[in-house]
Amino acid sequence: MSKIIDAVSIVITCGDELFAIQRQNFLKAFPGYWAFPGGKVELHDESFYQDHPFTKSIDPRLFGAAVREGKEELGIDLAQELLLGNIERIDYLGLAVTPDFNPFRFATTFFRFHLKQKYEFIVDHNEAKVAQWMKASDLLNLYAQGQILAVPPVIKVIQCLGENPDLTTIDDLNFHYDHDKYVPFIESLKSVRQLMPLSHTLPPATRTNAFLIGDDGPKILIDPSPQDKEEYFKLKNTIDLFGLDKILLTHHHPDHHEHSVELAREYKVPMLMSEDTHRRLGYKLPHYFEGVEIHLVKEGDVITDWLGRKVLVYEVPGHDEGQIALAPDDMSWFIAGDLFQGVGTVVIGDDEGDMAKYFATLERVIALSPKVLFPSHGIGLGGVNILENTLEHRKLREKQVLHFHQEGLGVDEMLEKIYEKVDERLWPYARKNISKHLEKLKTEGLI
Repeated sequence: MSKIIDAVSIVITCGDELFAIQRQNFLKAFPGYWAFPGGKVELHDESFYQDHPFTKSIDPRLFGAAVREGKEELGIDLAQELLLGNIERIDYLGLAVTPDFNPFRFATTFFRFHLKQKYEFIVDHNEAKVAQWMKASDLLNLYAQGQILAVPPVIKVIQCLGENPDLTTIDDLNFHYDHDKYVPFIESLKSVRQLMPLSHTLPPATRTNAFLIGDDGPKILIDPSPQDKEEYFKLKNTIDLFGLDKILLTHHHPDHHEHSVELAREYKVPMLMSEDTHRRLGYKLPHYFEGVEIHLVKEGDVITDWLGRKVLVYEVPGHDEGQIALAPDDMSWFIAGDLFQGVGTVVIGDDEGDMAKYFATLERVIALSPKVLFPSHGIGLGGVNILENTLEHRKLREKQVLHFHQEGLGVDEMLEKIYEKVDERLWPYARKNISKHLEKLKTEGLI
């Protein structure tokens, strides 16, 4: 069981407006997410506590953390403002505990500080890309338009205050699902539903995202791959909450298609994939698609609609020759498959992997500059910083491989030097990456 860390979130309001921030895309934790100022509770935070009629029922550690975070992120001393009479009231909006399927868990208390007048805050732009006062209803409209990426409790706060700015408490900020009946699912971006069944994927990941998109067009389920029959039935129950018209595979690796044909047969829906994916699966698993209608898709094909935007296919080879990605025509998001990993690292190996194409694909998607990237393993991330970092990391790795090759080292010797701190169970996959770097260097005439 993951350790649960106490945290606070400061919802500052004045009249019908609230102060919201969008986190910088280069941050490691929740990059690009909309949120409220705050953070984890630290040792000695109770020293910032202020005794006052408004704080009688508040844990001193939590109030102190809110005061400290207010100073650090906004340049405001909430304890002092309380004494000066500039805070009209403090509301305990609720507590949100990160679900147990997440490896990093927080118990976040949401406090609302209702100010008598708006402040011009001194914002820490190392944390906040956007920081502004706005009506809660306007923020809610941005979410409805698919322009806000946020964790479920923040979305619920936005929804509740957007519908009723006078709320003083929110009944339940927690994410609930019956883990005996359903797989976990979230909607951190409007109408991009992320279903998370357990799958036979590579550690440290344990789940493969099965995205469900298409509110104005066919409902498309992407990469369903439950690891067993129990998880299959949980996934099916979850799908039934929303409906299903088609299944799409981003590529042919098992942790992206296992049991997908069974779903297609059961729901009597067609399957979409690239020609290369269809060929590879048909070769490796003869008769796999019997009784299933197959639609081959390619670059530029429109497969559904999302909030009034057309969703198109993008070809993204490198990890797998036939891998495809999806994005709306305004690049509000990009479902990238295994182009990068939110958990773990991408393997470039076997005959379907090509390191030169992988580099080129990364460069292309970076140039497309989608606002949000969704990996197959992990949560959505704001911006393309993760791709820029991945490309830079691969370039540095390639320099290492070239250096060791010039020193006369073989692949296994390179493996021990480069990946000495990596779990040896993952070395077979690391060996494939090294071999693909060597192939690229040879093709380019550098070795």
